[in-house]
Amino acid sequence: MQNSSQTLFSSKHSLIPEGQQSLSSDDLSPEIWAHFDDYVHSRISRRQFMDKVSLAGFSAASVMAFLSPKYAEATQVAADDPRLKTEFITYASPKGAGEMRALLAHPKNAKKLPGIIVVHENRGLNPHIEDVTRRAALEGFIAIGADALTPLGGYPGNDDDGRTLQRKRDRNKILEDFIAAFDYLKKHPNCNGNIGVVGFCFGGWVSNMMAARVPELKASVPFYGGQAPLEEVSKINAPLLLQFAEEDEWVNKGWPDYEAKLKAEKKKYAAHFYPGTRHGFHNDTTPRYSEAAAKLAWQRTIAFFNEHLK
Repeated sequence: MQNSSQTLFSSKHSLIPEGQQSLSSDDLSPEIWAHFDDYVHSRISRRQFMDKVSLAGFSAASVMAFLSPKYAEATQVAADDPRLKTEFITYASPKGAGEMRALLAHPKNAKKLPGIIVVHENRGLNPHIEDVTRRAALEGFIAIGADALTPLGGYPGNDDDGRTLQRKRDRNKILEDFIAAFDYLKKHPNCNGNIGVVGFCFGGWVSNMMAARVPELKASVPFYGGQAPLEEVSKINAPLLLQFAEEDEWVNKGWPDYEAKLKAEKKKYAAHFYPGTRHGFHNDTTPRYSEAAAKLAWQRTIAFFNEHLK
C-alpha cells in the first residue's frame, strides 16, 4: 500500500522521521497547499489543518512553523527609516467603525504628493502591511495603511488571532472604513488629491469595491482579490491593474465573468497572471512568496500609480 504521506509530501521526504525533516516549498504537495489556503481563509480551522498534515506522519507543529510568517526577517523598509516621516494617526469613519487607527507614511520634507491606500489581508494591519505602506511611501507617495481591527482593539500581534477578530466584523463596514481613508487623504495637506488603492487578498476585494464605490478614485490595484458584483462594474471609473496568482482557484474562478463585464462596459483594465505562483505570492514573509513575481508585480504597480496619479 502506498504510504499516505506520499500524497501530501514529495516522496524524498515521506520517510524522514518526525522532527528531523527540513522542509522547503517544493516538499509540500498541491493538496497541502490547498489545505493551507483553506486554513488562512478560515474555511477550515487551525486544528483541522494540522490534523490533515499529521496524516502524512510529519510534525504538524514543524510544518506550521515553516508556513508561518517571518516578519522580522522580511522587513524591507525599517519603521525608523530616516528617509520617511511615519506616524500612527486616527481618522473618522462615520459609516464604518467610527474611528480608525492607521499608519501614515511619506517622504520627509515632501509637500503635495499623490496618495495610496494600502489594504491588508484578512488579519488586520500586521507588520508586513506596515512594511508595504512604507515601501509605497518611498516611491514618492503619501501612503496610509489602516487597521480594520481598530474597533476590536487592533491587530493582536499574530495572524491567527487577527483572522479570528476580522471574522467578527462585517466586511461592508470594513469597506466603509477604507473609503473613509480615501476621504482622510483627500483632505490631507500633503496630498494633491490624486489617490489610488492597492490591496491584497481581502484587501484585493476592497480595492475592486472601492473602484466601484468611489467615483474620484484614480487607480486601483487588486492583488488576488475577489471581484466586485457584476451589477456594479458599470460604476467603475478608476483604471484597474489586476494581479493574479496562477494557482489560485478560489479567486480566479470569478475572473472570466468579471473580465467579460469590464469589456462590455468598456472599462480600462490590465490583468496579469504570474505563472507557478500561489495566492499570497507577494507576501515575502511566508513560503508562498515568489520573489521574481512579487518584484515584477510591484514594479508594475508603482508604474501604474506613477502613470495615473502623478
